[in-house]
Amino acid sequence: MSTPVTAPPVRHRSTPVDFRRRRLALLASALLAGAVLVAVSVMLLGPDDYPGAGNGSVVVRVASGDSTSAIGDALVAQGVVKSRGSFVSAAAEEPGVARVQPGFYELRAQMSGAAAAEALVDPQRRVGFMDVKGGVQLDDTRAPDGTVSPGVLSQISQATCLGAADGDAECTAVEDLRAAMAAADPAAIGVPEWARAGFTAAAPERRLEGLVAPGTYDVDPQGSPEDLLREVLAVSAERLADAGLSGENAYRTLVLASIVEKEALVPDMPKVARVIENRLAVDQRLEMDSTVNYPLDVQALRTTAEARGTAGPYNTYMTTGLPPTPVASVSTAALQAAEAPEPGQWLFFVRCTTEGTSCFAVTFDEHRANVTRAREAGAF
Repeated sequence: MSTPVTAPPVRHRSTPVDFRRRRLALLASALLAGAVLVAVSVMLLGPDDYPGAGNGSVVVRVASGDSTSAIGDALVAQGVVKSRGSFVSAAAEEPGVARVQPGFYELRAQMSGAAAAEALVDPQRRVGFMDVKGGVQLDDTRAPDGTVSPGVLSQISQATCLGAADGDAECTAVEDLRAAMAAADPAAIGVPEWARAGFTAAAPERRLEGLVAPGTYDVDPQGSPEDLLREVLAVSAERLADAGLSGENAYRTLVLASIVEKEALVPDMPKVARVIENRLAVDQRLEMDSTVNYPLDVQALRTTAEARGTAGPYNTYMTTGLPPTPVASVSTAALQAAEAPEPGQWLFFVRCTTEGTSCFAVTFDEHRANVTRAREAGAF
């Protein structure tokens, strides 16, 4: 009887493709497991976060249209928070974060998400911001009662202060800004082409007078004095251009408009501009108190006899023509009045009501009557 022969088992050799598939499957499983573990960890422990209020000083810029996530990414990139998630989660509990204005904010390194969210809605943490009003001069001015109004240079200086929220502010000094203005090449800092001749001819400490238009500004507080002036002028030049300033007569218009700004309320501006043009046309002295007070850094409706008797390029009681530079920042209303004065023959005006409205006259006798009326009304 013959013994059956058992066939040897068949062994299938794995191909390289099989190994790759197995390895990819194992890798995918491992990644999935890792993701699950991370998700569970985040759910249980929260996103990565620093533990406290942080340290040092970090200036962060919030751009227009930035979402909370975009702000979180910027904070991570600058080492303020550890993860975007830590900030976004905290911001959800701090409604003010969604309304944070574009601009610069002074935070700290290694802050918790909650601390960063809280700091962004703290007004003291906003830096680099200033709001220039029409009629403000480069220098600080004082009122008759002693009240001091910060000038443009002081406002720029204040905008650069870092550490104020902690009670130890460091700012770019007004003197450094003034030195940069005096030494700067007008083209390098962005002085409009139509203003460069006037800028160069002006006394060094007055070169930017009138060239900083009213409105809000956001400047990087970490910039050099020259950088700061360049940032301010970049914004201002656009505003002045939008108001129609251009060409060879633009600087003259700005000078005239600055006097209108200081001398009149908005409704009277076109008439005051006409008075100035009428006097210039007949070579009559302007006799404007605002120009006399300008180099004295005095903010007042009237002048002293001593001031009116002191010779100088801004004393329009003693000299004819316009002063060499503007005497203040200029609103759009004043510029429009200077560009298109109201038709009329007036040569005189005086503030004749306690509300500030002016009375206009063609002859000196009419003007004297208006002055009497103003005194009786207690206007001055």
